[in-house]
Amino acid sequence: MDPSLLLMLSNLLHLQNHLDPSSSLLSPPSSLPLSSSSAAPLLFFTLASVLSYASSLRASSSPTSSSSSSPARLLSLDPTSRDASYRESYSVSYPVFSSLLELLRPYFHRANLSLSHDIALSIALSRLSRGASPSSLARRHSLDPFLVSKITNLVTRLLATKIFPEYVKIPAGHRLIQTVQSFKEISSLPNICGAIDSSPVKLARLPHNADPAGFRSRHNFPAIHLQAVADHRKIFWDVCVKAAGPTDDATHFRDSLLYYRLTSAEILRDSVVTVRGHHVRPYLVGDWCYPLLSFLLTPFSSNATGTPAQNHFDAALMRARSVVEQAIGLLKSRWRILQNLNVGLDHAAQTIVACCVLHNICQIAEEPEPAPYKDPKETGPPARVLESEKSFYYFGESLRQAMADDLQDRHQRLSSRLFFSSVRLH
Repeated sequence: MDPSLLLMLSNLLHLQNHLDPSSSLLSPPSSLPLSSSSAAPLLFFTLASVLSYASSLRASSSPTSSSSSSPARLLSLDPTSRDASYRESYSVSYPVFSSLLELLRPYFHRANLSLSHDIALSIALSRLSRGASPSSLARRHSLDPFLVSKITNLVTRLLATKIFPEYVKIPAGHRLIQTVQSFKEISSLPNICGAIDSSPVKLARLPHNADPAGFRSRHNFPAIHLQAVADHRKIFWDVCVKAAGPTDDATHFRDSLLYYRLTSAEILRDSVVTVRGHHVRPYLVGDWCYPLLSFLLTPFSSNATGTPAQNHFDAALMRARSVVEQAIGLLKSRWRILQNLNVGLDHAAQTIVACCVLHNICQIAEEPEPAPYKDPKETGPPARVLESEKSFYYFGESLRQAMADDLQDRHQRLSSRLFFSSVRLH
């Protein structure tokens, strides 16, 4: 039986005994826990226990009964309808929701939540997937808006810190080999291990003391930037959120931990291949907004003004790069809060990173991919090379030309074979 119910019944019985000793079924009045001759203290505790019991009933019943999209109601559906409803409400199927719940449950226990764990997760996912405000979700679940914000902040913090290391990893070993091979199938270029891009995340509001100019992006809205590296499956293996609106992509990249780890050769040192005498370690591809470096190759031009070999290389590189655009489009389509981020600035970065973790979980689980969100068209200037990067730049420049020439030669040999094969057939 509910402890608050037991307390309420006990106090009611003691109150009756105090007011009418002749009807007592328990010990005499002198042995009652409250020794005061007045009935007021006992009446206070009795009323408090009644209110406590009523509050516990409301807390346990209102979130599940007040929302048509609550987990309890959705579980009553057949599996196909259930998964469709879960995706509509939370952007994940029921199996993925259940897996998330198991991942977070140990941390929920430590947080002493006042709600059931599945309701807490459903509230956070509703907020992230729909971009709903805390007040609208609070009305739907008969909760305080502050509690909705608190739960969302807890879930995003756990995802961005505790769950992040298991789902956002630099490829290594068999996964690196598989990634490189898949990118080669997409682009015909060897040893690509990831595509990098930056995306502005629009801020719904700024703190009163913030300088709007310090957050205004080149797209003319306040934003902070997400830098992401994706593999061929559109899974992010590195994310960084450190730059405000006016910051260009190259500066954001140079301020990231990824840049330090690449320049120090701390990562991506294995699976080296040789192209025309150049030793090529696994590298990233990006657009012209990033600097050309030995570990980050970019197009020769943005408008196909190079030689035939260079233009052919640029087209191949941009095919590989397109996966990160698609990944970011899926991210913002699944987690619509990123289309207009209505959280406090102090929680903005963790919310973005948490959505990236959720995106990876969806991709790994092979969840259906929605129509991708379209970011504003890239308008940034070509990146300049810093003095400290000159050695990386010269090697990257030489490597890029060698790869362009090699790609052109392979293309011509293939064309010749196809031509002679068709001649023999005729």
